[in-house]
Amino acid sequence: MQIENNDLFKRSKQSALQLVFSRVGVILVILLVQVGLLMALFNYVTTNYVHFYYGGSLIVTVIGCIALFNSKSDSSVKLTWMVFFSVLPIIGIFLYFYTRLEFGHRFERRRLVEISKKSKNQIQTDPMIFEEMKTLNDSKDLQGLHHFVNKIETFPIYKNSQVTYYPLGEDKFSDLLIELKKAEKFIFMEYFIVGKGHMWGSVLEILIEKAKAGVEVRFMYDGFCEFSLLPRSYSKELEEFGIQCKVFSPIQPFVSTVYNFRDHRKICVIDGHTAFTGGVNLADEYINEIERFGHWKDTAVKIKGKAAESFTLMFLKMWAFDSKDLDFEPWLSIAAQAPEAPVEEEGYVMPYADSPLDDERVGEMVYFDLLNKAKEYVYIMSPYLILDGEMETALTFAAKRGVDVKIILPHIPDKKYAFALAKSHYKTLIQAGVEIYEYTPGFVHAKVFVVDGYKATVGTINLDYRSFYHHFECGVYLEGVQEIKKMEADFLGTMALSQRITLEDVRKEKKFTKILGWTMKIFAPLM
Repeated sequence: MQIENNDLFKRSKQSALQLVFSRVGVILVILLVQVGLLMALFNYVTTNYVHFYYGGSLIVTVIGCIALFNSKSDSSVKLTWMVFFSVLPIIGIFLYFYTRLEFGHRFERRRLVEISKKSKNQIQTDPMIFEEMKTLNDSKDLQGLHHFVNKIETFPIYKNSQVTYYPLGEDKFSDLLIELKKAEKFIFMEYFIVGKGHMWGSVLEILIEKAKAGVEVRFMYDGFCEFSLLPRSYSKELEEFGIQCKVFSPIQPFVSTVYNFRDHRKICVIDGHTAFTGGVNLADEYINEIERFGHWKDTAVKIKGKAAESFTLMFLKMWAFDSKDLDFEPWLSIAAQAPEAPVEEEGYVMPYADSPLDDERVGEMVYFDLLNKAKEYVYIMSPYLILDGEMETALTFAAKRGVDVKIILPHIPDKKYAFALAKSHYKTLIQAGVEIYEYTPGFVHAKVFVVDGYKATVGTINLDYRSFYHHFECGVYLEGVQEIKKMEADFLGTMALSQRITLEDVRKEKKFTKILGWTMKIFAPLM
């Protein structure tokens, strides 16, 4: 396929009229028709069979409440469903059991179990690291966390893996291009958002060159991206360049719970020895090439050395979801041959992933562990603050026991309803002693925890329900790593550009924002 280089860098432009008559518009119309038919059916039943309706409502509500209170759901989730049951008994019960029955997810769950069994123990922690950790009192927390995450999946602990922290998306971008050009054997990329423009065009140009040179190039992006930003045929276009491409869970024109689980990860692995992750997607706003919501503050990390093999396996397992090929060994053997970072690199590195299909909230549990084990301070950056009851308790408890908890959030939001939801938590957190700051130059998209200058995590996991319950996510846990000091300095520098929120600010907040936040809080677990 021939293409002009300039075409690679053209941004997608879509007018409102084009949107209406596009695939997006057609699918939305079909979905609305389906919802309309369901509502018409409901109206018919309630009008013509009113006695059966009210009698049936009582029975199914009781059944639904029993099922709900015996489920593993968070208390906030249960409360939300109870509101639905009270206001719309039949519809609420129907929706609840519809989500519980998991139409469209049963295959994915079975496939996840199959893949996990196949990949279990394909990579392992070096026994010498365990022996070293036994002699260190400071490593007890990490040993416990490692024990937890490895009950679910295989996530080894590594040493002598070099970590580079990027305080801005443009910092990661420039280094990413350099590393991509060095690829000799394979490039694996998995991203939530891909938007045509300078960033993606620069990356794609290199991917095309590498594919022509015989490098194995695999690229995967989420179906919502295809739905909203890219043409349906885009994966085929990439394949014509020699790039193997998959779309995770593409949007189809039928009502299903399958769309609720999205691939929110950002992973790039090069030759099994270099890996990138963090909040930065492949679109121009992430590198401030274009302005959306003011200055875009994002972060990422690069891992060089043995620890990159975990990201290699993460990618291969997701790639295998719709494939019969479960032979990961050829690629893991390349990763196993990766050179170690310089010996002087201190500390431990543990990449980890989270899946919504295994009923284990790995990302949230890592955050809980950091909050509960913190002695002096916890510094947090997140674009959203949509908390379940457990996370709110963990944050307030840490502050109440004397830990200095600081959170930086956006001042210019990307979603007004999410901003209102975040503000609905401000009063409780501030009263407990948590310091909240809003980044006045613009939007914070970073997902960072820094604890006591010794522990940290960077990844794709937001402080919200979607990341904790509904998304495929990933991150890297760091302990004793030199770059943590750089992360801490970045946080403090960002805080200096931010406005501290006081109880007086909360009191003066617009009534509309308060009401919107209180209202949306009821439905937050289902968003």
